[in-house]
Amino acid sequence: MGAVMSALAGASRERQSRRRKQFHTVELKVRMDCDGCELKVRNTLARMRGVESVEINRKQQKVTVQGFVEPQRVLRRAQSTGKRVELWPYVPYTNPYVAPPVYDKRAPAGHVRRVDALIAPAAGREEDLATIFSDDNLNGCSVM
Repeated sequence: MGAVMSALAGASRERQSRRRKQFHTVELKVRMDCDGCELKVRNTLARMRGVESVEINRKQQKVTVQGFVEPQRVLRRAQSTGKRVELWPYVPYTNPYVAPPVYDKRAPAGHVRRVDALIAPAAGREEDLATIFSDDNLNGCSVM
């Protein structure tokens, strides 16, 4: 009987080690207008299991959560406050000699909107654009 109990205890420890969460830094854009909104979001996120710190920049409407948490769970918990929440959609813009990928007037200074999702669909359009000015295209542009 003792061997069975020790085997079950060993299996539960093994399952716990597999389920350990990694340390993540989750950045969210949360619409906050006042101190009450900020306090509500801070308290809701700080009470999550595994959260180490919650930093809020109300001017940029940015919330940074650090800890052993899953990003989707943090997003759902922040949405439970009733605020408009999305993952931080901006990336730093560092190369002034190249046109910014997506201009957003609401972006903080020195940032542009993240374009990860927009890059993949645009890859197939290059072929369409090349055939517009082709001599083989009867309905194409005949400027030349």
